[in-house]
Amino acid sequence: MEIILLGPPGAGKGTQAALLEDAYGMVQLSTGDMLRAAVKAGTEVGLKAKAVMDAGGLVSDEIVSGIIGDRLDELGPDTGVIFDGYPRTAPQAEALDAILAARGRKLDHVIELEVDEDALVDRITGRYTCAACNAGYHDRYKQPAKEGVCDECGGSEFKRRPDDNEETVRTRMAEYRGKTAPILPIYDARGIVTRVDGMAAIDDVTAAIKAVLG
Repeated sequence: MEIILLGPPGAGKGTQAALLEDAYGMVQLSTGDMLRAAVKAGTEVGLKAKAVMDAGGLVSDEIVSGIIGDRLDELGPDTGVIFDGYPRTAPQAEALDAILAARGRKLDHVIELEVDEDALVDRITGRYTCAACNAGYHDRYKQPAKEGVCDECGGSEFKRRPDDNEETVRTRMAEYRGKTAPILPIYDARGIVTRVDGMAAIDDVTAAIKAVLG
């Protein structure tokens, strides 16, 4: 089973992908993670990507497609995948069709996590993690049981992402609406898009996605 999780940054795609991996034995394919892994491994495509990044350029769709193809080949045909962060544009959607078709695969579902922008700003700007184990917390919704002490590892140092601020979040939302959301009609025309309330509780979102996947 091949699915795409869509939604703006902070919608919960990574959280849901991890839960689906556990439930279905699927593998989350995050283009950012795969890109870093390919560069570290020194693969042919990774070396091309490194050269572009070292020169301060943006990695091309062709290189990203190569990295995705290589990763699918590693997984083999029996492992389902969750695409997170790709495709972002119409050309990438077309490229993904070709990548999958060349390996006897096809997209089964596109699931969009719908969010309220103001609520999402509140969700993202309040989040922070344990500096030691990366356990996640939030100023209002999920604080450690004991103030200043991580529930998971007992650490006392916490960190916030520097781009978790309102201006950056709203900019990323605008970018999502402008670039990624327009690919939805492509998949709507195929009848494979389902929209899920991404602002619901994590367990409720997971249940809604599982209902789609069957």
